[in-house]
Order: sequence, then C-alpha cells, then structure tokens
Amino acid sequence: MAAKPVDSQCRAFQAAVDILGKPWNALILTVLQPGALRFTELVARAKGPGEKILSARLKELEACGLVERSVDVGPPIKVSYALTTKGRGFGEVASSIEHWGRCLGTKKVP
Repeated sequence: MAAKPVDSQCRAFQAAVDILGKPWNALILTVLQPGALRFTELVARAKGPGEKILSARLKELEACGLVERSVDVGPPIKVSYALTTKGRGFGEVASSIEHWGRCLGTKKVP
C-alpha cells in the first residue's frame, strides 16, 4: 500500500515547518523529551543558544502549546519547563529527521 502523499501546502504542515524553522526550537524540543528541566539545566544541556534567546524561544513554544512552564514558589522559587502532549509528539518527528540525516551522510548540503 502506497503512503498517502504529504500536502506541503496545508496549514498543519506549514505550522510545523514554521516552528521547526526557527533557530533552536528543534533543539529545545529534543532536550526536553526525557522530562522537565529547570532553566539552568536547560541552558547547560542545550549548549548553544544564549539565555536571552532560550527564554524567548521557550515563551514562543509555550504560546504554541508545546511547552509548559511550572513555578514552585519555594523558597527558593524554582521554574521548570516540560513538554505538553503536543510537544512530546515531536519525539517521533525527531527520530525521523535523524534517520533521514543519517541517510544523507556526512556531506554538507549546499
């Protein structure tokens, strides 16, 4: 049975591409796959975006319903980030992207 063709013009496809097209979003969604992290842990594991960019991306991903922010009033106050059900759905997409990337080999795409 042939796979159903993907409609790259549909809104759902475009919304996903728009989210993944923003620098660091795929990295953040991947780093959060195992579970919730505090902001400082996220900074350490992401190894790339600065704190200001990371904070902005987290707010955007939260607004999209992919990430949820939790505040434990402490003391001390602890803020953590976790994926929502929609955000965890990226795990399968990430695996497919990794597989595709391995098929491309080590050659850089022009």
